[in-house]
Amino acid sequence: MEKYRIQGGNRLHGEVEISGAKNAAVAIIPAALMVDGICRIENLPQISDTVTLLHILESLGARVRMLNLSTVEVDCRRATWENADYDRMRKIRASYYFVGSMLGRFGVARTTMPGGCNFGVRPIDQHVKGMNALGADVEVTDFIDARVRGGGRLKGAYVYLDKVSVGATMNIMIAAALAEGRTVIENAAREPHIVDLANFLNSMGADIRGAGTDSIKVNGVEKLHGGTYAIIPDQIEAGTYMAATAACGGEVLVTNVIPKHLDCISAKLREMGVTVEEYPESVLVRSTGRLRKVNVKTLPYPGFPTDMQPQIGVAMSIAQGTSVITEGVYDNRYKYLNQLSKMGVRAQVDGRVAVIEGVDHLTGATVAACDLRAGAAMVIAGLCARGVTMVEDIFYIERGYQNLVEKFQALGADIRIVDEPEEPAQRTPAAG
Repeated sequence: MEKYRIQGGNRLHGEVEISGAKNAAVAIIPAALMVDGICRIENLPQISDTVTLLHILESLGARVRMLNLSTVEVDCRRATWENADYDRMRKIRASYYFVGSMLGRFGVARTTMPGGCNFGVRPIDQHVKGMNALGADVEVTDFIDARVRGGGRLKGAYVYLDKVSVGATMNIMIAAALAEGRTVIENAAREPHIVDLANFLNSMGADIRGAGTDSIKVNGVEKLHGGTYAIIPDQIEAGTYMAATAACGGEVLVTNVIPKHLDCISAKLREMGVTVEEYPESVLVRSTGRLRKVNVKTLPYPGFPTDMQPQIGVAMSIAQGTSVITEGVYDNRYKYLNQLSKMGVRAQVDGRVAVIEGVDHLTGATVAACDLRAGAAMVIAGLCARGVTMVEDIFYIERGYQNLVEKFQALGADIRIVDEPEEPAQRTPAAG
């Protein structure tokens, strides 16, 4: 299995360009199934999740053509809901967006239960509630089978989400785009990628209003037409390079970003003593000296994103003083701290709260990525540690980061992919 070999200790300098948003792309690709025409998607991140979803579209009969590394042309006019590549569906969480797109277009859907990262229970009850409200019967086993009652199209409905759910908000929005009448989603999630999905659908002829607020109104249309759409930059990828610069020290210009989407991340880094300067489509991050302690609580947008929690956790681990993380979204997102303890991170976890005591430095070790963002945290830890770090299970990381190794190398990091360790990771003996 391939691994990352990282020789830590280099400060980061230079410029890094952010790719398209993973969390938008993985919903937009399934939504393209509903488009009656040729759909051109630009600024598509080249990551394993998007590749998998495009393969699933092909298995449904869609024609998929890559025009360049970041632009794909999709023609779903002859696609069906049957014969999906279920093996690929099982591997990623975003496969459940096909429930909404299949129901919206065909009135029937069959997908697998979602896969992806395992850091806590991710129930689909709010997805099912939404589809039920729109007039579909849903059966959940190892598969998700759904069918419009009595055949025909879904019917617009009022849906109040019992909890703020990004996935359910997006799935219901997709399905409602081709439903008869108006759908209202209350207590909707407000993340930037929800707005991006709505903008994509609207550019193809949908009528969706209020995305980015907690009340979304969808006026169903008879069909969606082809068109061209560019995906927004990835908020979490940008935040990852910002956190890495904070932890390693140096000065990095993060380009192709929407600075407003990064406000919650920038604010916490500034509390830690990092300079963050905003420009129209970029942010400059400068880190000198030791970081300061900070407290973070993850919340739905516009709060601090749960997908940035492991990355800032690494920065906290070498900050002066004791920092506290309160995880407000998932029940079990601290597995990465067990791995980081091999590198000298001192942390205590009690339920959703982690107390991290800053240490002078981390020490290279062999660690494993236990999920996508935890994997990014392992990389950041290796970059700022003393000695060699080997990161295993890097397939998790490649689910969500395009050209991560090349981008860090361009910033001066000593990181590369190896098949086997060239030398064992060294530990510095503890003093005394």
